[in-house]
Amino acid sequence: MSLHALARSVVFAVFCLSLLIALAGWLVRTRRISPFSHLGRLFRSVSEPFTSPIERRLVRAGGNPVHAGWWLVVGVAVAGVILLSLWDWAIGMVGAMSGAASGGPRAVAGLVVVIAYNVLIVALFVRVIGSWFGAFRYSRWMRPAYALTDWLVEPLRRILPPFGMMDVSPLAAWFVLWVLRQLLLSVL
Repeated sequence: MSLHALARSVVFAVFCLSLLIALAGWLVRTRRISPFSHLGRLFRSVSEPFTSPIERRLVRAGGNPVHAGWWLVVGVAVAGVILLSLWDWAIGMVGAMSGAASGGPRAVAGLVVVIAYNVLIVALFVRVIGSWFGAFRYSRWMRPAYALTDWLVEPLRRILPPFGMMDVSPLAAWFVLWVLRQLLLSVL
């Protein structure tokens, strides 16, 4: 069994475990199982250490604490997808670096162009998604995205006409970066 298949299996097992924890908590909270029975107390003792922190945040945000277990499942699923994606990216990067190292200086320069392009595209993506959720540009998580992309997005925002409520400058920045990448890779 390869390491990637093992990582996928572990993520799937953790997802299934979170699903069982959420189901146990839901059964007790909705009184499908009496919270005072032996089984109910067992389910509560198993589920509450995982769902209590989520429950507190839900209550503070005005949500229903019964849904804390299902938020746990969603969080585990999203974290698993991100973890597997990062794993694939890391393996791909190691392969690309070893290929570039054996390909000479032009291959290394091409790899630098591709890595810089990918970092800027991720920063643009974080910037756009963060703006949808109202993330402030000077918040701890958004500052790097704005620092990496302001040099390109802000001049484009001044040049492009407004399209109502929609800001197309990140899309134009992505296109400019794509053209620049294609030009640099064709030269190399």
